[in-house]
Amino acid sequence: MDKKPILKAEVPHGEIMHGLSPKKEVSSMKIVVILLVVALLGIGTGFLVSRTGAGAGVLPGGATATTDGGIQKGKIYGSNNTKTFKDVAEGVVKEGGIEGEGQYHLERKGGESQNVYMTSSLVDLGEFKGKKVKVWGQTQAAQSAGWLMDVGRVQVL
Repeated sequence: MDKKPILKAEVPHGEIMHGLSPKKEVSSMKIVVILLVVALLGIGTGFLVSRTGAGAGVLPGGATATTDGGIQKGKIYGSNNTKTFKDVAEGVVKEGGIEGEGQYHLERKGGESQNVYMTSSLVDLGEFKGKKVKVWGQTQAAQSAGWLMDVGRVQVL
């Protein structure tokens, strides 16, 4: 009995493994055309939204923000959510916080100790500088400010 050592497995011609279904080739031209169409649709949608003003100046709660700098007396800017923004104060908006707390403050009768220091992610408080306003907000913990408020709603008085 002459046995030959097996050094290499013999493989029948062809592949050992093959896919279950034949590969379909997608031409690179087809991919380029699809990407071009998607890009054009995105640009067109952006153009239409910018021309119609859809979504511009709309804030949570359906209130509007100022976009042209035209502040109107009596108009309310910001959120309509008075459950979240339940704290209320009135005064004149001035720039500057106190020791890093607040970007603006509300000057009220009674001197500096009565100031309300304010921040806001919903309303651009800078648009109300020098104006007498009523603000609705949420009181925040403060280190230096007597009253620190996150403002969500502003009415020009």
